[in-house]
Amino acid sequence: MDNLHERRRWYALALLCSAQFIVVLDSSVINVALPSIGHAFGVGQQALAWVVSSYVLAFGGFLLLGGRLADLLGRRRMFMVGLVLFGVASLVGGFADSAGVLIAARVTQGLGAAVLSPSAMSIITVTFQDGAERNRAYAAWGAVGGAGGAAGVVLGGVLTQYVGWQWVLWINVPIVAVCALLVVPLLAETRAGSPTRVFDFAGAVTVTVGLTMLVYALIEAPGVGWGSVQTVGSLLGVLVLLTAFVVIERRSQAPLVDLGIFRIRTLTGANVVGTIAGGIVVPMFFFLSLYMQNVLHFDAITTGLCLVPMCVVTFGTSLGLGSTLVTKLGYKPVLALGMALLAAGLAWFGQASPSGSFLGDLFGPGLVAGAGLGLVFAPLFVAASAGVSWQQAGLASGLINTSQQLGGALGLAVLSSIAFALIGQRTDASPEVLTGGYTAAFFGTAVLAALGLLVTVTVIRTRDSRTHVRMSRETVSHRSS
Repeated sequence: MDNLHERRRWYALALLCSAQFIVVLDSSVINVALPSIGHAFGVGQQALAWVVSSYVLAFGGFLLLGGRLADLLGRRRMFMVGLVLFGVASLVGGFADSAGVLIAARVTQGLGAAVLSPSAMSIITVTFQDGAERNRAYAAWGAVGGAGGAAGVVLGGVLTQYVGWQWVLWINVPIVAVCALLVVPLLAETRAGSPTRVFDFAGAVTVTVGLTMLVYALIEAPGVGWGSVQTVGSLLGVLVLLTAFVVIERRSQAPLVDLGIFRIRTLTGANVVGTIAGGIVVPMFFFLSLYMQNVLHFDAITTGLCLVPMCVVTFGTSLGLGSTLVTKLGYKPVLALGMALLAAGLAWFGQASPSGSFLGDLFGPGLVAGAGLGLVFAPLFVAASAGVSWQQAGLASGLINTSQQLGGALGLAVLSSIAFALIGQRTDASPEVLTGGYTAAFFGTAVLAALGLLVTVTVIRTRDSRTHVRMSRETVSHRSS
């Protein structure tokens, strides 16, 4: 019976990782299909941009609420709600007869992802014991997340070219259906015990609208200008809403977010590093794709295939090395090593040439950066849940997911503004000018990685990391005896 229970937990992890894979996949799979979608609906670049941005907007804005709802209403229940929302939205989006319907479907997909993702991560937290086994579970979770972005580029190109753009959405439906059938047999229901049934509605509204407005401001800023009335007004609105949220949470009997959680220094440091990591990964894949397609003149499928070696290294390093090193050395030194490798690989990408090649300019730095990513994911998730009570697992999961999403939006907004300022508005810019803008972005991500290394070393507690090593050894010793 014990062996059956043990296998069931790892089957449950496979289920949760499969769901997370399609969430990450849908952040990138739609990009390759955009020209076909524009042609089908007869719409321009502005509408197409919202096909991508609407998903990010809903996902990033509702993550914190989704994580807390998982704690309060049941983690398995909210995982199923998110899964069904995501699947139905994918089905409707594929049948869309206008850009408006497609954008609405993408918003609903984002809402489903915002409930599904933190629910799944919190289930991992409460299912796997702190120590070596949770390290392995987080390593698998992180590896799937790292591979999903590049898989989306490859899959999007193949599906769009051979069966039609609708299938970049419909591909989710059978995966969701299988996952939904396995939820009840594999996942146990858990929720946080609460002395009161009062729901913090005011806190939920202010933080959700504030985060959504923040993501919107970051998405739109490169196009309308950082000093524009729209951007400045949006950011001021964010400041007002999030300030109101803090005031509400301090006075609430049953706060949506217990602000005391930020007294856990390692958790706070992990969320800062998570923001930085998001600000690295999203721009890195974005500008690698642009460099390969606009400078090296690769088609979409070739571009995706060229990202495969880096993602294989990320996946292999995370699963094969990341969790083992976290168990033996602690999450702090492994996270620091991952950030150092990322900084080195990204600085190497910054040396790319206008007349370059995949082997000469991308393969080597891709392996280094991929190894760095593989060593970042597992320790980051472990640190983000360090010292968190069982009752706050969903909140902690929502926080680290929100940090990564906001970091991705902010990093892409800032670095694309820098890159496109160097490139200018010309549509026929030379390879030299394009490369200059893209490599500036790569150097910017390298600086972010160095900042992430600094935060890791100075903010995350060494004592907490060593305590984790000791607990991991005790867990292994107890299980072997």
